[in-house]
Amino acid sequence: MRRTSPSEHATRRAGIAALITVVFAWGLVWPVNKVLLETFSPLWVVAARSAIATVALFGIALARGRLALPPRADVPVVLSIALLHMVGFGVLAAWGLHLVPTGRSVVLAYTTPLWVVPGAWLFLHERLTARRIVGVIIGLAGLVVLFNPTTFDWTSRGAVLGNGAILVAALLWAASILHIRGHRWRSTPLDLVPWEMLLATAIIASLGVAVDGVPHVTWSGRLVALLLYAGIPGTAVAYWATALASRNLPAVTTSLGTAAVRARSSKRRISSSAWRRNPATSGTDSVLRS
Repeated sequence: MRRTSPSEHATRRAGIAALITVVFAWGLVWPVNKVLLETFSPLWVVAARSAIATVALFGIALARGRLALPPRADVPVVLSIALLHMVGFGVLAAWGLHLVPTGRSVVLAYTTPLWVVPGAWLFLHERLTARRIVGVIIGLAGLVVLFNPTTFDWTSRGAVLGNGAILVAALLWAASILHIRGHRWRSTPLDLVPWEMLLATAIIASLGVAVDGVPHVTWSGRLVALLLYAGIPGTAVAYWATALASRNLPAVTTSLGTAAVRARSSKRRISSSAWRRNPATSGTDSVLRS
């Protein structure tokens, strides 16, 4: 059996650390987005958090002295992450979240392993080991239990469209994971993510203006805090960590690992009524419930 080199161990450790970061960064962002949708349209929720993330990421790149245009060889992965994950997944998931409850939308969004497992085997030639197969089966069984299709209102057009949009979003995310894993990187994910976020922000903001017009917002400290969380840890950090995990770990491992976000989100739901009762909330503890 081939021995694993120290550099491979380090790469794997970095990927696992990035995956854990994703779980914590995105674990709360779904219910936060649900609250933001009370003020913004789905397009503007994604545009606002992407704009904040863009500013943060370019600031980090400048501080590191690493701001440079992506090399030509990395342009395909920049487009893939920006269009498939940031725009496609982000917009469809936000629209679906606008139509269906948070818990159900989170469950559907993390059906990504359904698409990644066969895709990784077909396109990346990753081995379907017994451990991975068992992991997928357990994960999918949990999805079925949490989604509980017997309680779904199949006659509701909004519910069907919302859940369908989130399933398509999961498919786009799966395609992005597969491309990231198969791409031969020249730059690092942290070097490229500012440009990916800038492109995504330009596209989504343009769509927002065209579809919904410029939003009229009543600003408050609570709203600013929500946007900052959604934009910095919930978007900037999360997308960088997702790209790093997808590059360093097998595609199946990444897709199954992100499913842990579902469990964390389910345990940390935001009570909108609590926010309304306490508009001057100074922290998230007052609006979280187990």
